[in-house]
Amino acid sequence: MSIPHPTIAAERLPALLAAMPKAELHIHIEGSLEPEMTFALAARNGIALPWPSVDALRGAYAFTDLQSFLDLYYQGAGVLQKEEDFYDLALAYLARAARDNVVRAEIFFDPQTHTARGIAMETVVHGLSRACRDAREKHGISAQLILSFLRHLSEREAFETLEQALPVREHFIGVGLDSSELGHPPEKFERVFARCRALGLHVVAHAGEEGPPAYIWQALDLLKAERIDHGVQAVHDHALMQRLAHERIPLTVCPLSNQKLQVFPDLRRHNLKALLDAGLVATANSDDPAYFGGYMNDNLTQVFAATGMNSHHAWQLAAHGFEASFADASDTSRWRDQLGEVFERFA
Repeated sequence: MSIPHPTIAAERLPALLAAMPKAELHIHIEGSLEPEMTFALAARNGIALPWPSVDALRGAYAFTDLQSFLDLYYQGAGVLQKEEDFYDLALAYLARAARDNVVRAEIFFDPQTHTARGIAMETVVHGLSRACRDAREKHGISAQLILSFLRHLSEREAFETLEQALPVREHFIGVGLDSSELGHPPEKFERVFARCRALGLHVVAHAGEEGPPAYIWQALDLLKAERIDHGVQAVHDHALMQRLAHERIPLTVCPLSNQKLQVFPDLRRHNLKALLDAGLVATANSDDPAYFGGYMNDNLTQVFAATGMNSHHAWQLAAHGFEASFADASDTSRWRDQLGEVFERFA
């Protein structure tokens, strides 16, 4: 994918990265729950927290792997009780994303995290969906929801969750697969995803973050995933890299998440540049920004500074985000035009 002008000088890259329109395709809404909002919602809902202060909670964000993060993530989500809580959470994220010039967000939500606590599916979905509608009016951002199944739970529980969600089917556009990857291969949910595809839902799946390339193969061949969330372990399988490039299967990469969870403890060794240079449709995203120390522009500026990527890579990442999104073609065409205008201005 070519850019329409010469390379932009390195000293102008941070401003370019901030200004260019972009899509965020890998964001867990529960992972945007900032410590300040955690305490505010706990107070509103009469919930006692195990941390004495906002600073103490933020200080607990020292993770050794994916599971150590998930343990805290699920505990923090307990403050989400009412439709208004989910609305406030999503609207806060969307306002923050809009400030980073995110024009499209496809937001994961984990209903099983909440229904297991007795929260109704409708409470979760209606709050999040209303925030998406209001964010378009307030912030000019296009946002839709993707329901994610928790892979550490059973196939039966995933089917039950899907049935619970069918009455609010019009509020989400697809399904995904997240939570603890190791020991929970995609094949575990082959039948669930077949049912989702039959319902006309888009399908994506986390694979190849901590798990092996074999998990990415399974997500493609068994789940028929349209996008691979993370996918950074693909570099260890040459045939897989060739397939991903040839079939233009997007990867939704999350640099600061990978650093925080010790996938790439040194951001200088992150392989996002290598994925782009190999011709893959890689994108950059924030994953769980409240926990991993950065939203969209933080991820971009830090990984660019660490790896020496240039404006050609910036163009690729932004354009790939629109290509990989499930937005209408008219919207993606308009955003690509806006991207070109920003690059022309910087050139």
